[in-house]
Amino acid sequence: MNAPPQVSTDRVRGAGPAGLPDLADPSFWRLPRAERLAGFARLREHGEPVLFTPRTGAHQPFRALVGHADVRAASRQPRVFASAPGVTTPEPARWAKAVFGNSMVHMDGPEHAGLRRTVSRAFTPRLLTAAEENIAGTARRLVDEVVAGRPEDFMRSAAARLPFEVICDLMGIPVRYRPEIAAQIDHASEYVGVRRRGRARLRVPGRGLRSLARMQLVMARLAAERRRRPAEDLVSALVRADVDGRSLSARELGAFFSLLLVAGVETTRNALAHGLHLLTAHPEQRALLESDFERYADGAVDEIVRHSTPIIQFRRTVREAHELGGRVFVPGEKVMLLYASANRDASVFTDPDVFDITRSPNPHLGYGGGGPHHCLGAHLARLEMKALYRELLGRPVPVRASGDPVLVASNFDHRVRSLPLSYGLFHPNEPV
Repeated sequence: MNAPPQVSTDRVRGAGPAGLPDLADPSFWRLPRAERLAGFARLREHGEPVLFTPRTGAHQPFRALVGHADVRAASRQPRVFASAPGVTTPEPARWAKAVFGNSMVHMDGPEHAGLRRTVSRAFTPRLLTAAEENIAGTARRLVDEVVAGRPEDFMRSAAARLPFEVICDLMGIPVRYRPEIAAQIDHASEYVGVRRRGRARLRVPGRGLRSLARMQLVMARLAAERRRRPAEDLVSALVRADVDGRSLSARELGAFFSLLLVAGVETTRNALAHGLHLLTAHPEQRALLESDFERYADGAVDEIVRHSTPIIQFRRTVREAHELGGRVFVPGEKVMLLYASANRDASVFTDPDVFDITRSPNPHLGYGGGGPHHCLGAHLARLEMKALYRELLGRPVPVRASGDPVLVASNFDHRVRSLPLSYGLFHPNEPV
C-alpha cells in the first residue's frame, strides 16, 4: 500500500537546498530572466512543492506550485485554493477594501460569481462588435503614427497606447479625463514588483493606493454622468446593472474600473512588447506569420503569451486539507501559482524554450489556469494583439525591435519599461 502524502516541512531560506532558488528572496527576481527560468526548471525537477519563508515577518511563508498540472488543478478548485483574502503580495488591507471596494480577483464563491456574471452581461454582442471595429481602426492609426514619426520606444508609441485607448473607448471615458487616468495607471502599476533602490521589498502599497484613489474619483464622476445620461458604452451598462437584485455600489464599480484599467492595459502592453521582440529575434517565425497572417495569427498570439507569460504568478489561500503534487496542503497555507514556470513545463510543451508560432496544441496558462478566475479580458487582449501585429507586419517599412526589452524587476508581472525600435529591412545576423 502506498504511504500517505506527507505535510511538507522543508523550508527554503537564503540559499535553500542545494541547487534550488529562493523565491522568497527579492534578489532572485532581479536576476536575468534566463536565470530565473532555469531556477523554475530546477524547482520542477525537484518535484515536490517547496515551502519558502520570507526573511521579513511582514510576509507569510508560501508553497510554490511550478508544474503545469498542479497550477491548472489548483486554479480549478477555488473551494480549496481560495482567492480571498487576496491574490497579491501583500494582500489588500481590510480598510482598503472598505474604502476602494474589493476587486473580483480577490473574491470567491457567490460574491465573485454574481459580480462576474453582471460584468459579463454588460459585454453585449453589440458592444463587442463595436469594440472589434474600433480596435482595428485604432491599431491602424497608431501604426501610421509610428511609421511616420519613427519613435525610438515601442512602449510609449504603440504598445501602451493601444490597450489604453481601446479600454477608454469601450468604457466611454471622455478625452478630458484620459491624461489623468493614464498617469494614475502608471503610478499604480509602477510600484508592483521589486524595487531597485533602498531596502529590498516587493511593494510600496501606499503609492499605488493613492493612485487608485485618484483614479476612482475620476470614474465616480463619470459614473454619475452616465446615470444621468446613459450612452452606448460599458460604464453606462454597468451603472444600470445589478447583482442579485441590487445595484452595484460606487465602490464595486470603482474596483472593477480599476481592475479593467490597470490589469487590462498593463498586461496587454507587456505582451505586445514581448511579442515584437520575439518576432524580431526569430525572423523565420516573423516571415512565416507574414506569409499568411490570418492562418498563423492565433497561434502566434498564443505562443507569445505562453513564452512571455505577462502575469508571473498569483497567490491562493488553502481553505481545507487537500493533497496535490504529493503533499498535503493544510488550511491557512499560502500558495503561489507560478504561471511563468507552468508555461515552460517540458512534460506538456515540447522544447518549451523554443518560440514556435505553429505550436499545437498550446494549452498555456497565460490567462490563468481555468476555473472561475480565467481572465475576463482574454478575448479583448487577443483582438488587440492581432490587430497591432497585422498593421506592423503589413507595412512597406518594416518595424522591429533593435534591442532587448528593458524589464522592471518584479515577482508579479513580466513588465517592460521600454523596447527600442528600428526601421527598415531586417538583417538576420544583426544582434537583437
